[in-house]
Amino acid sequence: MGNAYVILWIYGVSAVEKRMDFEPHFSEPGFNIVEIFESLQGEGFNTGMPSIFVRFGKCNLACPWCDTHYNKFERWSASEILAKVRSFSAKNIIITGGEPTIVPKIEFLLEKFKADGYFLAIETNGLKPIPTQIDYIATSPKRLYAHKYETRCIEFAHEVRIVADENVVPFCELIEQKIQAEHYYLSPCEIDGKMNLLETITQLGQLNQRPNKPKWQLSLQTHKLVGIE
Repeated sequence: MGNAYVILWIYGVSAVEKRMDFEPHFSEPGFNIVEIFESLQGEGFNTGMPSIFVRFGKCNLACPWCDTHYNKFERWSASEILAKVRSFSAKNIIITGGEPTIVPKIEFLLEKFKADGYFLAIETNGLKPIPTQIDYIATSPKRLYAHKYETRCIEFAHEVRIVADENVVPFCELIEQKIQAEHYYLSPCEIDGKMNLLETITQLGQLNQRPNKPKWQLSLQTHKLVGIE
C-alpha cells in the first residue's frame, strides 16, 4: 500500500480530530523569578515612585560587587506572575534582574502587563535590544565589560546609571558617545556594607567640570538608606 495514511472514524469523529480535542491549544511560558514585591523606586530619576519589582533570574555579566542573588530563582508561570502583580496597588512595574533582556519569551509577559494598563520600566545593562513594550529605559553599563560596549550596546536610554567601582571617568565618556540619554547618573559602589561616596563625588566633579559635555548627577540607593526593600 506504500505510505498510505489511514484515518479511523469513531462515532463519526476522526481519531485525529479526537486527539486534538484532548491536546491543550496553548501552553503559556514559564519564567525564572527571583522575587516580586512592591516598594518605592530607590534610585535614579524616578526615586520615590511606587513600583512593583519583577526580578528575573540569570545574567549575562558577573559583576563582583553585585548585590542581587540572580541565580537563586524559582520557576513561575505567566499566570502566577500576573496574579502576584495584580495583588499590589502600584501601576508602575520595574522589570529587573539579573538581566531581563535575555529572558526567553519575555514579550509575552510584557504584553499581558500592557493589557492591564501598567507603565513598564526596565533596568538593564544595555547590551541587548530592549523589548518594544517598555516605556522607560534605565541602563547601568558596567565598566568591567567596557570592551563589550565598544562593539555593541543600546543607542538610547531615558537614564544611564554607572557604578563608580573604580576610576570610571573614561568609561563614562565612552558611554556618552555610545548611549544618548536624558539623564546621566553616577552611583557609589557598595562593598562589604561601605559606600565609596567620596570617590564617587570626586569623579562626579571631574565629569561636570568639562565644558560642553553632558552633566552627571549623583544617584544614591535611597531604599537602603531608609531601610526599605
